[in-house]
Amino acid sequence: MNILVVEDERNLADAICKILEDAGYHTEVAYDGATGYRFATSGAYDAMILDIMLPGKDGMEIVRDLRHGGDSTPVMLLTARTATSDKVGGLDAGADDYMTKPFENEELLARVRALTRRSGDLMLDEAKFGDLVLDLTTHDLACGERSAHLSSKEFEVMRTLMMSPTRVLSKQDLLTRVWGSDAEATENSVEAYISFLRKKIHYLHSGVQITTLRMLGYRLEDLGHVR
Repeated sequence: MNILVVEDERNLADAICKILEDAGYHTEVAYDGATGYRFATSGAYDAMILDIMLPGKDGMEIVRDLRHGGDSTPVMLLTARTATSDKVGGLDAGADDYMTKPFENEELLARVRALTRRSGDLMLDEAKFGDLVLDLTTHDLACGERSAHLSSKEFEVMRTLMMSPTRVLSKQDLLTRVWGSDAEATENSVEAYISFLRKKIHYLHSGVQITTLRMLGYRLEDLGHVR
């Protein structure tokens, strides 16, 4: 299950991600509203946790724009505000739940479970594109009877591509999502891991390829046949 966390307090954002990941969820994190909204509109998420007070675009704006665009992904707003009017405003904007800081780990996990139940409790353990299947638990990429184990970074790059299969992801998008916005990794790192993945996909005899769109980025394409 893939959860987007948008929180500008980095320590808190990272702590939320660790709580969720220790419970078996996969997370992606953004530290400002603009990046969070870009992630929200370009990825496949089972739930989103949005802080209200965000730089660039606040949480209420994000959820309001998502709902106007037809996105029904469950959203929980996270804030230090406790006034009833603030809670009503968040729910009226389209949020499904509202949790105040500080909170206990158990409360966070219980509310996330409640959110996912509202959306059918889809516990995804694999991602698929074309003839490729990515096991989100074992990090194995398979095509038919063949499989290849992916390293941690290979897995994160492949998962990001498979979760947004129709979107072109720039090198900067991948850097932010896989390595983090403040990491020392460069675009050369992205190129290297794309190369590693292409070799493994070739080994699997898959009909899927990672296509480079010059000056834009990468996306998956299904060639419709097995080599």
